[in-house]
Amino acid sequence: MAKKKIKDQVSDILAGYLEENGLELWNVEFVKEARDWFLRVYVDKKPGAEQEYVSIEECENVSRFLSEALDEQDPIEQNYYLEVSSPGLDRELITEDHYRRYFGSVVEMKLYKAIDGKKEISAVLDDMDDDKYYLTVDDGSKIEVEKSQVAKTRLAVII
Repeated sequence: MAKKKIKDQVSDILAGYLEENGLELWNVEFVKEARDWFLRVYVDKKPGAEQEYVSIEECENVSRFLSEALDEQDPIEQNYYLEVSSPGLDRELITEDHYRRYFGSVVEMKLYKAIDGKKEISAVLDDMDDDKYYLTVDDGSKIEVEKSQVAKTRLAVII
């Protein structure tokens, strides 16, 4: 079965359950590593939730619910391992909503092509439009990064 279809099915299965429990689907990955397949599901608290982070118990509950639903529907032909977790403090920003949620936060961007000799940028995410991200680097200068040049963006963990 196509990875996209599996992601869509997992999203559909979890939609009501997550809504009822104040959670949201952050990402779904269906990947092969060595000989094994992994279905990784990342869930997070909805913005504005009283408790900021997803607990282990909440991940266990989502895992049980999803496992039962997948066993019943059996949409995945091959054997796989199901993993449910939080996206973590250094979460990858994937959707436009993810980026919007973290305006004003420090992010770490990995680029396909270097800007000023750097393929990795750590800066405050100020804004974005259809084509670019607008950032402020440590010295206060502003930079613009074409969305097409971004390989990956993660929320920076500041200690």
